[in-house]
Order: sequence, then C-alpha cells, then structure tokens
Amino acid sequence: MTGLCTGRVAVVTGAGRGLGRAHALALAAEGARVVVNDLGVGLDGTGGTGTPAQRVADEIRAGGGEALAHGGDIATSAGAASLVTAALDTYGRLDTLVNNAGFLRDRMLVNLDEDDWDAVLRVHLKGHFLPLRHAAAHWRAEAKAGRAPVARVVNTTSGAGLLGSVGQGNYAAAKAGITALTLVAAAELGRYGVQVNAVAPAARTRMTAQTFADTMAAPPDGGFDAMAPDNVSPLVTWLGSAACAGVTGRVFEAEGGRITVMEGWRPGPTTDKGARWSPAEAGAATLALLAAAEPVQPVYGTR
Repeated sequence: MTGLCTGRVAVVTGAGRGLGRAHALALAAEGARVVVNDLGVGLDGTGGTGTPAQRVADEIRAGGGEALAHGGDIATSAGAASLVTAALDTYGRLDTLVNNAGFLRDRMLVNLDEDDWDAVLRVHLKGHFLPLRHAAAHWRAEAKAGRAPVARVVNTTSGAGLLGSVGQGNYAAAKAGITALTLVAAAELGRYGVQVNAVAPAARTRMTAQTFADTMAAPPDGGFDAMAPDNVSPLVTWLGSAACAGVTGRVFEAEGGRITVMEGWRPGPTTDKGARWSPAEAGAATLALLAAAEPVQPVYGTR
C-alpha cells in the first residue's frame, strides 16, 4: 500500500458488511484512522446489533490500523451528530465521510406501501443528508477559523438511481435523490475545502445477492472476481484522499475493473418558436426533437 490516506480520519456508514466493510478496510490499509458505523440491521432494516461494526473495527486493529466502532442511527440527527463527534473526540479531526448505509424493501409500485417507501427513503436519502450536514457544519467552522480542510465526501448512489429499476421504485428514487444531493453539496461546500462525489457500485453484497444470484457468483479456481465489493473500494479510497484534488460534483460507476464517468442530464436537441405553441404544434416539434435525440437507456429489469 502507498499510504494514500496517512494522517486522515475517515467515517464510513454501513461499514459492518459488504461494500462498507470493504471501504473501511481499504481506507485503513492506506493509513486512515476509521470510524466504522453500522446498526447491524437485517437486509430489510429490521432488528439490529452493533456487532458487525465492532468486528470490522477489530479486524482493522488486528492488521495494525486504528479504528472505532459506532452503532448510532445515522438517519437521526442525534445519531449523525454523534458519529461526527466520535471522530473528533477520538482522533481530533475528520477528513473523509463515506455515506454507504442502506437496505432494501423491494416491491412493484402497486404493492409498495407507505411504510416501505418511508423506510428506504429514510435510511438512504436522510441517512446521507444528516451525516453530510453535521460534517459540513464542522468543516465550515474550520474554514472560517482559518483552518481550511482538505475534506472529502463520497456518496453511494446506484444504477437504479441513474436509470431506474423495476420493482425498486423506493430505492431508485432515494438513489436518484442522492445524486442530486451530491451535485448541490459539491457546489455549496467547495468554498470550505470540501469535495463531494458519488459512486454507483456494482458488486455482490447482501442487497444484490437475491436479484443477481446467477450473474454474481464468485468465479471458480481463484480467478478474478469481478463482483467482489473490494473492487469498488480503490476508487472510493482515492476519492476520499487528498490525491483527488479538483475532482468534485462527479458521479462514477464502478464494477470489477471498470470505472465509468457518468454523464447525466444535460440539454439535448432544442427548438424555440419565439412565441406560444399550440398543443398540436408542441407535439409535432417534440416528436422532431425526440427523433434527433439519443435513445434512452433501458431501465434495469426491462432488458
């Protein structure tokens, strides 16, 4: 390892298993001191024990690193505030926030009830906003005190949030919201020395195991495991380091050995009559524009 994050303190939410665990281990391997947050809930967000966070913190310490387990609920203001406080009280600083916590409650829209909608939006979207808000308040105070931070935020979006996913209306909406939140945060916080980016990972985790059981199996005979969560963590680690100076407001897709810069909504074909359209005229003009536009990407589950 190169010591890319030596001297930095990183917080990773949802770090007890899967992608979050891989990120925490990768950051620690590059020299970061890591606050490992996880409630230890089930795949649907029910139940809960702090044990997974403690196991990962113990694993980091066993490898010679420094880590602290945190079992607070980061979708509450008190829990998110305590996460930032834990980093500051224990290590005296906070440099990197990796927002990763989440769970699934998949349903087709006609079967998706309000509780399932609220629960998924809460953990993904609110669970990104609140740690970001409390970390940003600290970094703003540091900047105003003349101690400009070199701060990094890495949010976790999804292909479902970028393209949509059948049976995941709640999850896709939350992940799309995280993408927009990333763009706003990058624009607002840059003046305080904070860079904010998002990664849409594809990996074999508890959340993807049932959906992609056939395509995400580990390869035999020790071949390259393209779906291992560890493949996503190098990009997350670099985005969480000082080395990514100038990279902010970007969304990346990471899968196996592939990294893609995602290019989102931007103006395409346009026309201007210079006066009000009639409905029939607007329709004809729109059809002409669509004929000149790039085709839409298919929603996951419709290919």
